[in-house]
Amino acid sequence: MNSSKRGGLIVLFILGMSIFGYSQYASASQIGVSITQSELLNENEKGANYNIELQFENPSLLILTSGATEFFVITDDQMVGKGQLEPFILQPLDSSYVKGTYHTDSNDNESKSVKITGVTKYDAIITSVEIPFVYYPTEEQAREFIHQK
Repeated sequence: MNSSKRGGLIVLFILGMSIFGYSQYASASQIGVSITQSELLNENEKGANYNIELQFENPSLLILTSGATEFFVITDDQMVGKGQLEPFILQPLDSSYVKGTYHTDSNDNESKSVKITGVTKYDAIITSVEIPFVYYPTEEQAREFIHQK
């Protein structure tokens, strides 16, 4: 095989890998998040502590490894709590249940809208990717999530 054909194959291989890598990055940025469980541990005048379980769904073909992830609980555009998720691994085209804890600074359950937001850093084969997530629980989940009565 002459050097021009070999060079062309190398360029074609690099181009193909680049396209595949970008498509998987785009897929990974579409990771889905949902609340599967929220449990009140204790509460006092300073706020409340909860256990939580979130489900992350990986639509990509990459194995994604995440370290501890900090997240924030926001109601009506005001941060009312924060928490941390345990490290986890997302298998390709699969979902993982991730446990964590969080603390709310307020016992106010009159909020109109609730969202959970954070940035998860995933380690892929040759790179790291930081992917933000935002989850809007249903009205019923929000009531349970912020203040269980």
